[in-house]
Amino acid sequence: MLPLLSRSEGNPGLDLGAALGAAAVAGRDKLVIEDGLSEISGLPDWIEQLIAESTGKSGRGILPVVGADPGDADDELLAGIDTDGVVTVAGPLGAQFLVWEYATAVAGRVLGIDPFNQPNVAESKENTAKLLDRSELPVGTPILVDGPVEVHGELPPGMEAPKNLSDVLTGLLEAIPSDGYLAVMAYLDREAAFDAPYPEGASFEEMTDVWSAADPATLRGMLAVRTERPVTFGWGPRFLHSTGQYHKGGPQNGVFLQITGAVENDLEVPGKPYTLGRLQLAQALGDLGALASRGRPAVRLHLTDRAAGVAHLLAASREV
Repeated sequence: MLPLLSRSEGNPGLDLGAALGAAAVAGRDKLVIEDGLSEISGLPDWIEQLIAESTGKSGRGILPVVGADPGDADDELLAGIDTDGVVTVAGPLGAQFLVWEYATAVAGRVLGIDPFNQPNVAESKENTAKLLDRSELPVGTPILVDGPVEVHGELPPGMEAPKNLSDVLTGLLEAIPSDGYLAVMAYLDREAAFDAPYPEGASFEEMTDVWSAADPATLRGMLAVRTERPVTFGWGPRFLHSTGQYHKGGPQNGVFLQITGAVENDLEVPGKPYTLGRLQLAQALGDLGALASRGRPAVRLHLTDRAAGVAHLLAASREV
């Protein structure tokens, strides 16, 4: 691959970057990444981090959407990884790394931004540090409590007072601009879904249902079928170095749904005057403050019981 990337013609990195950048400039700035079930399945998560953090700044950018079914929206571009797409990128893992890195730099050039900095990542870090210096974290008073779920934050302008969690989710979906997106950000245990008990004699299909019912990532797909706009999902704090940069530095057309949860077995951070649970919540609150300061709809759902809260949240999403 390296010799190909030094060419002015027949250069896959240059071709891909020009296609991504030109599409974004023309308004197709949502990059739906679909990966075939090949030996490099899972690469889209890496591409998401690379593109979102590198291009989402100065009010511009390309929003990668991973795990979504391709839609018919005018602002979407489908990229297939070892599978067909409007743009198709085929090849082994090492070559994919080189091509996507090269292409991202080219796309940044087309967009007129510096793809090699991350100006808004430090913002959330600074917010977190300030919160950790306080004696108590400003969790606020919930505007609604629905079973094991507390609703915090500012509801979208013009939204009627919600009666339940389904009303909140409906209001967020309706608040997405015609060129916008919904971002679901979960500060929870990404492995917890697989802690569900395995009933004796259960089939794989039955256990898949059990895992889905305990997995907050399932929420992305359940909300995506209820809107024509892209819905992304990120695990906090990982996404702060990925789509988190795009959320704050890219086009200001996002709607944000943050999920936090009560901590039962907390641990001290060695050498620090706080616990891991306090650090996690401070990171969530710091990022939510950065989003709210931009005037974007940003709601935090706090699960007072994590397992029951996820189940209740998924049940509410079915009623949207």
